[in-house]
Amino acid sequence: MSVVSSKAIVISTIKYRDSSLIVKLYTKEVGLVSYILKGILKSKKGRLKTAYFLPLTQLTIIANHQEKRSLQNLKEAQVINVYKSIHTSIVKQSVVLFLSEILGSAIQEQENNNLLYDYIERSLIWLDTHQHISNFHLLFLLNLTKFLGFYPDLSKPNKNGFHLKEGVFTDELGNNNIVVGHELIQLKKLLGIHFDKVDSITFSKTERQKLLHLLIRYFELHLAGFKKPKSLTVLETVYM
Repeated sequence: MSVVSSKAIVISTIKYRDSSLIVKLYTKEVGLVSYILKGILKSKKGRLKTAYFLPLTQLTIIANHQEKRSLQNLKEAQVINVYKSIHTSIVKQSVVLFLSEILGSAIQEQENNNLLYDYIERSLIWLDTHQHISNFHLLFLLNLTKFLGFYPDLSKPNKNGFHLKEGVFTDELGNNNIVVGHELIQLKKLLGIHFDKVDSITFSKTERQKLLHLLIRYFELHLAGFKKPKSLTVLETVYM
């Protein structure tokens, strides 16, 4: 058994039997880990509170890990980077729920990746502290691909199409996985920019929805087992 002390981000929480939870955390030190929180739903005096495990809450944790065990034991948790607006804004809550599903499906590594962890952490703090966030989820998804290994190859950006499966710009046309025309123009707006510039990009509701579905398709083509988020419909509704 080893003791792990780490920052962690809540990816998902599911009820287990009548009184327990299974939580999946993305930790900075050891990657993706699932923990069983026995009796947490009935205990009022324990160190662990259910409120700590809302989607994408940022924590510091201390846990006992046993090799080859699928569910580890979480001893302590404390909330850090306490959100000021995420849990009071319906729009931000919808974004967070959507992104937690994306991350739960996209992160498949059970080892640490400090660059990926830091990106998620910084992005969530930006979301919490800014008001104009209509394009945040689009840029988050696109830039997330840098850390997952399939960010678009920008060496030939002047080609007439973008091949979703190959991740490159191309003059090849007539393939269902090639983005051309107006959708290609909209995709290019997001390339190479940071969150502080995302407010300057304008999309109509239809353009935003099409681009979101395009990015989800991009993930599906590059990540085995990636599932379209169930919360996608909710997210699109709040952006009406």
